[in-house]
Amino acid sequence: MENELHILLTEEDAEAERVAELTGYLRQELLDLDVDDVTTLPGGEVPPGARAVDVTQIGALLVTLGSSATALNQVVTAIRSWMGRRHDTRPSLHLRMGDDVLEVSEATDDQVAEAFEIFVQRHSPAGAEP
Repeated sequence: MENELHILLTEEDAEAERVAELTGYLRQELLDLDVDDVTTLPGGEVPPGARAVDVTQIGALLVTLGSSATALNQVVTAIRSWMGRRHDTRPSLHLRMGDDVLEVSEATDDQVAEAFEIFVQRHSPAGAEP
C-alpha cells in the first residue's frame, strides 16, 4: 500500500541484540510522529540468549503513514536525525514504499539528505509540500 513505509535496518557484523536495540530506539522516535502506527514485523523480537536469529528480520519496521500529507517527510526527517546521532556506527537502511526502494549505506550526510528528499518528492501528492 502507498501509505505504508517498510524500513529494514541492518548493521554490518552486528549481533542480533544490537540490531533489535537500534530498531527499538528508531521505532520509539517514529511513534512520536503524526503516523497511524509503527510495528515491528514478524521476527522482530529477539528471544533472550538466542544465537540463530535472522538478523535481517530483526530490524524490520512497518510504518503506517495515515492520511497526513506530511507524514512521510516527518518520518524521513526523524530517520535522518536518528542516523546523524549514530556516531559509533553507520547502520544501513532499506526503505520501501510500494515498488519504490531506497537503500542508504556508507553515504555522506549530504548524499543521505538528497536521496531522502528525492524519495519524499516521489511520494508527495502533486502540489503538496514535501
